[in-house]
Amino acid sequence: MEEDVMSELSSDVSDQYMQQLEALRNGDALCSMSHFAVIRVSGNDAHSFLQGQLSSDLREVSESHSQYSTYSNAKGRVLGNFLIWQFRGDYFLLLSADIAEALCRRLGMFVLRSQVKLQLVTDQWLLAGVKGKRAEEALKAVFNGVPERPHDVIAGESGGVIRLPAGSLLLFYEKPAASAIEQKLASSCYRVDNEAWSLLDIAAGIPWVTAATQEQFVPQMINMDVLGGISFKKGCYPGQEIVARTQYLGKVKRRLFHVELPVEAKPGDALYSPATGEQAIGMVVNVGLEENARLVALAVAQISGWETGLFLEKEHKNALKNLSLPYVVD
Repeated sequence: MEEDVMSELSSDVSDQYMQQLEALRNGDALCSMSHFAVIRVSGNDAHSFLQGQLSSDLREVSESHSQYSTYSNAKGRVLGNFLIWQFRGDYFLLLSADIAEALCRRLGMFVLRSQVKLQLVTDQWLLAGVKGKRAEEALKAVFNGVPERPHDVIAGESGGVIRLPAGSLLLFYEKPAASAIEQKLASSCYRVDNEAWSLLDIAAGIPWVTAATQEQFVPQMINMDVLGGISFKKGCYPGQEIVARTQYLGKVKRRLFHVELPVEAKPGDALYSPATGEQAIGMVVNVGLEENARLVALAVAQISGWETGLFLEKEHKNALKNLSLPYVVD
């Protein structure tokens, strides 16, 4: 879906899309977040189960604090990444919608005799991205405040709100009790689509693994160590040996970059450099469309590739421009 919309819009950015961008930057915006799904993990053994499967330390997740994490195969290659929070004692995992069902099934294979239940609950919850002063005032009336710092969570009786690193808010709310809050937000916000909303994560350097990029990166390549999605002090999990070896032997040769694309591209497209000839040196992760048909992206690439330039073709015709990230990467 992402590449289809990019193709339609990049030749002529519509007035409606421009209004969405304006609402995101200077007004109040509301997004349905349908490009994401949510897995709920419940049961007496939910904590220990997730602690043994994911790369982060689940002891740092609570009903007042969220966390990024990853799930990898035995070779340390990321199958999916998440935003995780707790509500009513259960864990909620936000991830890209196109891989959610398969990852839920895969995680379920390792439950065995543990008292753990995994369930896709996206249809049972209002999931919304919210941005803007008036929108935050509307949420304050529901939760008696909004979280101030990234990853802080304020929970209420039927849901909660999370401050994201991009500065926006993620609202999760049970649908039977969501109509009133939906009306408040709808009256103060301009509705934006998923493609416009994705620009916030791209600018914030927050990657999302999709079907096109599964099993392509170790967690450090998508900067999960910088974003708090890896613990090097907890116990074992799938791929842990590879992740630790990559960290302690100083072999993180590829990193996530914020880039400007010269022409259209889609997640999973390879990147090349004159230094390596026809051998791929990186991959596009997420793509977004700015004003004036300007294409931006998050891309993983070999750090040394910037010395001779990164390109979208083996013929090295269209060079990427390296933009800044809002955080420091060693």
